Amino acid sequence: MGSQCAYGYPEKYRKANTSKYVQGVEVTIDYDGEIPEGFDIIELPKAKYLMFQGEPFKEDYCEAIETVQRLMEKYDPSIIGYSWDEENPRIQLEPIGTRGYIGMKAIKKL
Repeated sequence: MGSQCAYGYPEKYRKANTSKYVQGVEVTIDYDGEIPEGFDIIELPKAKYLMFQGEPFKEDYCEAIETVQRLMEKYDPSIIGYSWDEENPRIQLEPIGTRGYIGMKAIKKL
């Protein structure tokens, strides 16, 4: 299994009465293990992502997350020939102090 992730889901992926935010782990396409009650396996479409990684942190992961998220919001992907792809989910990896916070936003060619 992969690292724990959080996803900000666009509405087209959400079931009725469910949250915009979900937690999960990446599994192989042929995974046939146990699925805990209340969880689902979903398949996301192939997409390109820009990854933003903050500095390592000791304790205040909230500040680390907010710093990277502010930078993500300010970044203009058109300078590299892309725009934000709001049809695909945002991805956040589990905040681990030794590697810094990692957030990813989908992009598409202009």
